[in-house]
Amino acid sequence: MKRQFLLLLTLALNACATHKLERTPINPWPWGGPLSMHQAEVVSGAQRTLYLSGQAAMDAEGNPLHKGDLRAQWNTAFDNLEAVLAAADMKLSDVVHLVIYTTDIKATTDNWDLYIERIGRAGIKPPQTLVGVQALAYPELMIELEATAVQ
Repeated sequence: MKRQFLLLLTLALNACATHKLERTPINPWPWGGPLSMHQAEVVSGAQRTLYLSGQAAMDAEGNPLHKGDLRAQWNTAFDNLEAVLAAADMKLSDVVHLVIYTTDIKATTDNWDLYIERIGRAGIKPPQTLVGVQALAYPELMIELEATAVQ
């Protein structure tokens, strides 16, 4: 009995250690590629899922940063997103879905090169949604990133 238990435990541990996350892009239309996004991704082999709350340009004390500067806010929001991912032993490359909330769609799309650069460094094109909103949690905030990550 003990030997069977140890064999089952060994098999289970080996299965966990050798899991391979696979991401299969789904793109019925080609226009998402230049925007660094897939329409969808089938994710299989995941062992952990992290649901991140919206990350914005906030300092460690919760104070908004970079009033009126969407580009600086977007960079800081990405930095904060990566800090939360790191705290969970994950990376930006583990993100499988991203929602971008902004109070200024035009300024956001005018700065889309920043998105392409940050996402490109991670080697991913996650399905994403860009949402125009009237306001975020603080009046100074212009952009917020919400994500789901898997490993």
